Amino acid sequence: MKPIVAIVGRPNVGKSTLFNRLIQRRTAIVESEPGITRDRLYADVEWQGRLFTLVDTGGLVFDDKDEMTTHIRRQAEAAVKEAQVIIFLVDGRSGMTHTDKEVADVLRKTRKPVILAVNKIESDKLHDAVYDFYPLGFTEVMAISAAHGLNIGDFLDSVTAHFPSVKEDEKEEEDRMKVAVIGRPNVGKSSLINTLAGEERVIVSEVAGTTRDAVDLVIRHEDDELLFIDTAGMRRRSKIKPDVERYGVMRALKAIDRSDVVLLVLDASLDIALQDKRIAGYAHEAGKAMIIVMNKWDLAVKDQQTAAKFRDEIRYELSFVPYAPVLFVSAKTGLRVSKIFALIKKTTQEYFKRLSTPVINELVREAVNINPAPTDKGRSLKIYYAVQVSSGPPTFVFFVNDPQLMHFSYQRYLENQFREAFGFEGTPLKMMIRKRG
Repeated sequence: MKPIVAIVGRPNVGKSTLFNRLIQRRTAIVESEPGITRDRLYADVEWQGRLFTLVDTGGLVFDDKDEMTTHIRRQAEAAVKEAQVIIFLVDGRSGMTHTDKEVADVLRKTRKPVILAVNKIESDKLHDAVYDFYPLGFTEVMAISAAHGLNIGDFLDSVTAHFPSVKEDEKEEEDRMKVAVIGRPNVGKSSLINTLAGEERVIVSEVAGTTRDAVDLVIRHEDDELLFIDTAGMRRRSKIKPDVERYGVMRALKAIDRSDVVLLVLDASLDIALQDKRIAGYAHEAGKAMIIVMNKWDLAVKDQQTAAKFRDEIRYELSFVPYAPVLFVSAKTGLRVSKIFALIKKTTQEYFKRLSTPVINELVREAVNINPAPTDKGRSLKIYYAVQVSSGPPTFVFFVNDPQLMHFSYQRYLENQFREAFGFEGTPLKMMIRKRG
């Protein structure tokens, strides 16, 4: 699991500017007005081969009774609780304030590594301002300029020095199949897990949003041990209430990142909504294997064509995950729930499947012979060879004469040929196109 690094501090010290600098793109809104960043923002950062999740937070204010600033403070406090390393950002130009001291008091109590970053130090003349912040009581104090990128490399070295070694990271979770159960609120995720476990392990309620944290549950089935991650239902942003429920959405996204396979739970009594597509899209973009579980099948009014109609609707609405198998179940009655275990096992095997290079290139040659590569202005695409570079999900690199000649439709054709020959049911395939040499 990737380490989490939280940026905290009072309003308007440059937290969002630092966040954008570290992730190398403009994601957080940067304005001079305090309080612009209200929700936590998450993004992955890689430095010297180490990958971590960076969290941008709203400014911490302790003496303001405004309801919104209270929500922002709770968001920031939640981020601090989740983080392994904390970046305490202060403003070197304006000097130490009473709020900086209050933030420092909170951070010292966490007993977590805290790096005090004195921002807006753009010249040697301003460097002496760093010494004004030593009374806050932190041993690691660094001068940086988020806006100009000064001293950011050394700063990131200090951050990553607090991470566990790669070997320790790998041992963090045992070698289990990791399954995230995701979906909109109240579609029956917790009921499904209880049925799989054979006992009530998760609170079930008709009130949407009962599950707020991502809950880990180990379930043994035959010779397999599976780690199920029950997640809070993910609502549209406009429907997310402040504070606790919003934290659950972020933890659900983290649960997807931790998993190998996701169970996307749909409600047979409801139409597929835009939020279902967004949830599926996040898992797809994260490269996770997927099984679509149509729950509450006992409530559907059925005839001989009902299952086929539902399957067609799923394929139409979730056309970007055609590889995901569909299972119709009822957590309430137990209908076909036991089949989920076998499907998870099979999907996991496909997710980590590896092919030999000779087998891959034989398939590519046959595919090109059947359907020759496209041409553009008299130039033909030539595929020299292909290799599988990783699994989980299966990832292939194609070496060609000109990557721009690889049309997305022909890449889709090659993917379909791979699936027809080798299965890969339930897992996305990643195909990267590279120029030879």
